Amino acid sequence: MTTLSGKAAEFLRLHVAGQPLLQPNAFDVGSARLLAGAGFTAIATTSSGFAATLGRRDGGVTRDEALAHLRALAEAVDIPVAADAENCFADDPDGVAETVKLAARTGLAGISVEDFARESGEIYERSLAVERVVAAVEAAHAGPQQLVLTARAEDLLHGGTLDEAVARLQAFEQAGADVLFAPGLRAADDIRRVVSAVSKPVNVLVVAGSPPVAELADLGVARISVGGSFAWVAYAAVLEAAVELRDSGTYSYGARLKDARIAIGQALR
Repeated sequence: MTTLSGKAAEFLRLHVAGQPLLQPNAFDVGSARLLAGAGFTAIATTSSGFAATLGRRDGGVTRDEALAHLRALAEAVDIPVAADAENCFADDPDGVAETVKLAARTGLAGISVEDFARESGEIYERSLAVERVVAAVEAAHAGPQQLVLTARAEDLLHGGTLDEAVARLQAFEQAGADVLFAPGLRAADDIRRVVSAVSKPVNVLVVAGSPPVAELADLGVARISVGGSFAWVAYAAVLEAAVELRDSGTYSYGARLKDARIAIGQALR
């Protein structure tokens, strides 16, 4: 088993079952600095949130664009940054490894790899998915700039079963992944089952209706992320204000700005 060092080791130490790391997802440099200034000890990127900043849908960003974005966020804050790297922009293991190696040079502390092919819209066959994780782990743990590797089983988001998600996470753990993640987990019993089925830290993506943080801690979760939801909250606020201006000709949204400006100014110091 590889012993991580540097930023990767610092990041992995923050993953404690029962004391989950709150890892919100930033969508640009400003939101990254805002979250760091608010006291969070690590952040992640969001592929959907970043794509939105470019006026695109999730999956519409190139690898070069993503790498530049990852570097910008890693350089903007002093806390560990982990990348939502989609499927690492490759179907084959060698391509996955190349993306991970390039990402390690950006100053990140962690990176994830999905088992879902964005272009074809299909889940990779399990044996190929495991080969891709093996390649990602080897690349993430090699060299002087190591990364914490999170392996994602996407079954629950695409009509799959919890049984298959658990089997994949167990296989990914055997392949050497540092953190395990099955987006789409909602019910406490399902989360408990996943946590008890593996020995590595488990990340849970929270949405409206997810168990509160205290309950997730009791279930043994080691990390909590929010995906693109913070980006959608920000864009929803812009749209709400714009619709008021267009349809009502009023500016009630401005009543909230004074306190917000003070809080943001303090966080960005």
